[in-house]
Amino acid sequence: MNNVDIQAFENLLERADRILIISHVRPDGDAVGSLLGLGLILEEMGKEVNLVLEDGVPKVFHHLPAYDRVYREAAGVYDLVIVVDCSDIDRIGDVLDEYGEPDLNIDHHPTNTQFAGLNLVREDAVATVEIIYDLAVALSLPLNQEIAEALLTGLLTDSLGFRTSNTSPKALRIAADLQELGADLPHLYRKAMIEKSLEAVKYWGLGLSKIKLEDRLVWTSLSLEDRKNAHYPGRDDADLINLLASIKETDISLVFVEQKNGTVKVSWRARPGFDVSKTALEFGGGGHKPAAGAEIKGNLERVQEEVLKATRHALDGSK
Repeated sequence: MNNVDIQAFENLLERADRILIISHVRPDGDAVGSLLGLGLILEEMGKEVNLVLEDGVPKVFHHLPAYDRVYREAAGVYDLVIVVDCSDIDRIGDVLDEYGEPDLNIDHHPTNTQFAGLNLVREDAVATVEIIYDLAVALSLPLNQEIAEALLTGLLTDSLGFRTSNTSPKALRIAADLQELGADLPHLYRKAMIEKSLEAVKYWGLGLSKIKLEDRLVWTSLSLEDRKNAHYPGRDDADLINLLASIKETDISLVFVEQKNGTVKVSWRARPGFDVSKTALEFGGGGHKPAAGAEIKGNLERVQEEVLKATRHALDGSK
């Protein structure tokens, strides 16, 4: 991100009074943190901001400020439409059906399709919140404790608590800056990374009971029936994929989550030296080398068979 990009971002803000900010379905911590963080920054600047997530804010992030001001649908007319932490326009759901191409796309995924009028995409950023923080500092935009809490949550979750291979000294310095603004790192870490609802743990149990390991590839699935039996309210895997990725006998981990719309959400995780983003791209998804995802049409059994075949091919190629 250069001075030209920063100036273009500033020009967009100067011309806008009413702003819509959205992110992807099944939002993670970086999506929520980017949405809330940028939204609060713009409100401090006197802008009228509407925050929208088609799936709403997951309960695990209900401790964050302004989470209850996030809507599931957009309404009205906007001067500026911003999409954060989203590599592909299809991942936002149906929110923009009436609005067309977004004006601004802020993201850090290498597989970003550059779908907006202005695309501020930095692959070297640990999380999208890092880019938002850099923009705020570069333009002397407002930063306070509530904004810091949102941004630090995105940084924590996308780096898995500063454990991913792309965690940089810069990211750690940003975390320190956000702490100095009042963000409680131990509290945010516990809320986002450690605490799980009883329903999520039951959901994990159903997935773990079906776990399979073969040639350093581990996977499991979560069906609609599993979700119903566990009374789990979300459409994601409750971060089960990160637990599978901790298994020492594996190089690549997958979780298949059946969806009500006749698709399957697939999540990949990989150890350093493996690139699962290319495999995700084959199925219309994307992400990073160590972490990627896709939503694939078809039943659970067929999708699992096709994805495992492609992933084994990628694993063999890496070897």
